Amino acid sequence: MHKGIRSLSAPPPAFVWPGGIERRSARGRRGERGPSVAEEEDDDGLWSGRLWGWGAPRRGETWRQKNKLELLPHHAQEEEDTTKFIILTLLSIACILGVLMTSGVIYCLRHGSHHKLKEKLTSLGSDTSSDATATYQELCRQRMAVKTSDRSEPLHASRINSISSQFSDGPIPSPSTRSSTSSWCEEPVQSNMDISTGHMILAYMEDHLKNKNRLEKEWEALCAYQAEPNATTIAHKEENVQKNRSQVVVAYDHCRICLKAENSHDNSDYINASPIMDHDPRSPAYIAAQGALPSTVTDFWQMVWENGCVVIVMLTPLAENGVKQCYHYWPDEGSNLYHIYEVNLVSEHIWCEDFLVRSFYLKNLQSNETRTVTQFHYLTWHDQQVPASTRSLLDFRRKINKCYRGRSCPIIVHCSNGAGRTGTYILIDMVLNKMAKGAKEIDIAATLEHLRDQRPGMVQTKEQFEFALTAVAEEVNAILKALPQ
Repeated sequence: MHKGIRSLSAPPPAFVWPGGIERRSARGRRGERGPSVAEEEDDDGLWSGRLWGWGAPRRGETWRQKNKLELLPHHAQEEEDTTKFIILTLLSIACILGVLMTSGVIYCLRHGSHHKLKEKLTSLGSDTSSDATATYQELCRQRMAVKTSDRSEPLHASRINSISSQFSDGPIPSPSTRSSTSSWCEEPVQSNMDISTGHMILAYMEDHLKNKNRLEKEWEALCAYQAEPNATTIAHKEENVQKNRSQVVVAYDHCRICLKAENSHDNSDYINASPIMDHDPRSPAYIAAQGALPSTVTDFWQMVWENGCVVIVMLTPLAENGVKQCYHYWPDEGSNLYHIYEVNLVSEHIWCEDFLVRSFYLKNLQSNETRTVTQFHYLTWHDQQVPASTRSLLDFRRKINKCYRGRSCPIIVHCSNGAGRTGTYILIDMVLNKMAKGAKEIDIAATLEHLRDQRPGMVQTKEQFEFALTAVAEEVNAILKALPQ
């Protein structure tokens, strides 16, 4: 019976020692003695007990009592790797959250400052106090400050007044901290014209200039040219006659700038200005206009606004030999109000003795919209004459085109009557633009006829026509020199 009980009893407990060594309890089967740690060696010849820092049991003490064995985890290394991975993941998440929070704070700050600026500009539309005006002008200067040339240096008051007095028919303005001058610096010549085309065009221009008889005959043919249609009924209406500087140079009925009568101060849509098309009949490249009169200055700024213009080219001094050529249609300091259009003078820079550049901030008080307008004023080109040299006018043109580059709105060009100097400048610019776009053939006479189809009297003298040929030839020569040989 005892034998049967022993056969049904569980085997003695087994323990797994560190290193994978299996040991049974000292109480083995009948007739067997359990091995002691001191009697066995591991593969390296070291005592297992000593290897793990366990001492041998004293007499009467079991191994369980001596070493208090505990089962060791089989996957300790795997758990350590998992812990490292979790820590790295948490750190990455924390970094991403930090970046997102920083971006959100920066966006909120920028959005808040932009919103405050917009509120200021909006509130100024209804606030007519002197503080509001000063604030608005300061905002204008801040917006334009980034466009100010770093090369500009303050101009001495006597220098400003001496130049201003030569070309102004009004009182000498007080010295402005925004007025400055720059040393002569020509814009680089840029064109897509190839060398062979350039040499061919240059030879054509030089032949015209050398052959005076040919030039004379070509000019006579141009003088005999009559545009069709050429009706000017609207310009000669009784209510519009006083809006014309000249009754000879007026806009054609079929080709004129029409203002929105509902926005006009006198409910009229007439202004003596003509849209000038180049290659796209749907979009004018220029607006040829007469110089503003005291009675048409409001119409002038309405034309600027409604046609989306951002560049004005002025080719006349305000007065010549005591004869007024154009009304002073901009403020010398601060701002002026012309009907619903407020014009703020932001900056004025004298580039050289021949021309200067002014920046205006134009605001529509009905819509509270604002726009930046740049005026390029050529000072030394007198009526029925030509500039002293082509060099300054060509550099003047390059600066205009640099400012205008990338825009699709028309450029407003005006002198006194909007035909002689205006037509000469547009003729030069149109021909050079065609060449820059890769045109292989240039016919300046045909181009001038195209201009006269849109406004009468464009280019008024043979000297102006010859000057246009000379300017084109010199620009082509400069382009050829700039091209890699």
